[in-house]
Amino acid sequence: MRNRKTLAIAAVTATALLGLSACGDDSEASPDAGPDKADIRVWLNGADTPQAARDWLKTTFEKDHPGSTLTIEEQQWEGLVERLTTALSSESETPDVVEVGNTQAPTFTEAGAFSDLSDQLGDLGGDDLLPGFVDGATVDGATYAVPYYAGSKYVFYRKDLLEAAGLEVPTTMAEFVDAAVALKKANPEPANFSGFWLPGQDWRNGVAFLWDAGGDLATEDGGAWTGSLSSPESIAGLETVQTLFQDASGAAKDGNEADPWTPYCNNEIGMMSAPGWVKGQIEDPEAGCPDMIEKTGVFALPGSDGSPAPVLLGGSDIAVSAKSPNQALAQDAVALMLSDDYQTILAENGLTPAKTSLATLLGDDEYAAATIAAASNAKLTPAASGWAKVEGARVLEDLFVDLAKGGDPAELAQAADEQMDAQLG
Repeated sequence: MRNRKTLAIAAVTATALLGLSACGDDSEASPDAGPDKADIRVWLNGADTPQAARDWLKTTFEKDHPGSTLTIEEQQWEGLVERLTTALSSESETPDVVEVGNTQAPTFTEAGAFSDLSDQLGDLGGDDLLPGFVDGATVDGATYAVPYYAGSKYVFYRKDLLEAAGLEVPTTMAEFVDAAVALKKANPEPANFSGFWLPGQDWRNGVAFLWDAGGDLATEDGGAWTGSLSSPESIAGLETVQTLFQDASGAAKDGNEADPWTPYCNNEIGMMSAPGWVKGQIEDPEAGCPDMIEKTGVFALPGSDGSPAPVLLGGSDIAVSAKSPNQALAQDAVALMLSDDYQTILAENGLTPAKTSLATLLGDDEYAAATIAAASNAKLTPAASGWAKVEGARVLEDLFVDLAKGGDPAELAQAADEQMDAQLG
């Protein structure tokens, strides 16, 4: 999710998109198309999907479809759009089922790369499915992808370090910024310690501060989208981000937000904003630091008015490749991934289920409470058809890296708006 979801997106060229449109136009796949037995290839991204869910999917699918197999191929988020653009244009190379970031889905739905799932929507969950995700994957009344999971980010913090610094859990944005700076000052070693961990490229966490100040990434007027980073409100939010970069974060000024549990387990972080599934990575006896969980607390990032700040609602969709020769089997795999059994495994690992009725599966501990609170005011990226081009061109990563390095917020915002205007138009 990253929401990720923490999502690094490669550029999608006009030529590639035209190629996908062509392949989508001539596929016209029937729901019953394809052989009765096949090896179904499922692309899942990063470490978000827990191993228990992967094992259940493979075992259940192969039990339900004797003679067929299901192979999960893990992809990295970095460069995913570019790899999908290539793979989805070839029937011989395409995976059958793909996970795609919720902000990436419109790029492929509009290019005709995914099969129409409208006829299956009711059986997959219908009105119970996360509505914003369904809307983002619907074109001209047809739905081409369905929600997989969602994940609002919340703040993980070291209880022991807050106590040692004489700090309370912050309840407003101003208190949060002050606490982040104070934690950095209270922990001079190691030199890269972060009171609040904020790598330079991490606009997906940084946008919360812009939204809290009343700003936005882009706005619509009469059907036309334009960048709005240079509004006074947005600039105020960017100034807060720069304060955190310079006075609270020890993360690399040009780094990304991947694998936050690594510096956390290395005692380099006092607070970090991350999706709920990161708890599982911290608890992992091999990759994480299970003993640290006792020292870990969580809370929703507080806004200026004391209510939860508007954080980016990340997550993923799943879709069937329009070029897959195994349409019916691929759709069966998607149905299993949206089943209550499978979604329960995701929920137990901190991922918000694709069905709203299953939200109670998140539990009632402090992690569930933080998830629900963070989601209560979460936002999506602009619903502009050209938004994927903005992400593909890494406009926001570049902006935030330049902020982290001390650039002037107003000048950087104006330049970023001009870039976005050309891509959103």
